[in-house]
Amino acid sequence: MKNVIFAGLIVAVILVGPLLIPAYGQETTGIFEQPLLITSAGQNAEVQIAAVLAKRAGLDYSLSKLAVPEDLESVKTLVLVLGTSLKGLGAAGLDLEKERARVLGLTAAAQKKGIPMLFLHLGGEARRGQQTDDLVSEILPLARMLIVVKSGNSDGFFSRLCQEKNVPLIEVEKTVEAQIPLQKAFR
Repeated sequence: MKNVIFAGLIVAVILVGPLLIPAYGQETTGIFEQPLLITSAGQNAEVQIAAVLAKRAGLDYSLSKLAVPEDLESVKTLVLVLGTSLKGLGAAGLDLEKERARVLGLTAAAQKKGIPMLFLHLGGEARRGQQTDDLVSEILPLARMLIVVKSGNSDGFFSRLCQEKNVPLIEVEKTVEAQIPLQKAFR
């Protein structure tokens, strides 16, 4: 009987153990402070979902789809929701280059102020494309952590970039499952 219990414990450690190891050996719990500012990088609809997840997680946040450096005044973490939407850009009166300039200006200001950045990619495969990938490739090295819906990483794009840039990556199956790692990422 003891052998069966011992064997069961070994199997449990083998199966569950990897889930307890942070992405690429890095810490993913309690690394960010509140309040946080949530904004889009690409004018996607998922920025609204990120706000709902933050609310459900009990986080102190504000949402600004068109955040600018001045919006960082009382912020301790910048959350960028990645994913380009041509429809969203049009509705915001922006083109891809103006949005890129806004995002680069915002991330540069956050970096200058020492504000850490958490990136989310919640749109799955549908929110991937050359415009998104180009912007992500440019700004991902600035992230302290990335949470991505697994279907958006089916080609390993985020995994490769995160490993190259030493950015912790957390994958979730469904968008709603991003709430738990989002909540745990904050003190």
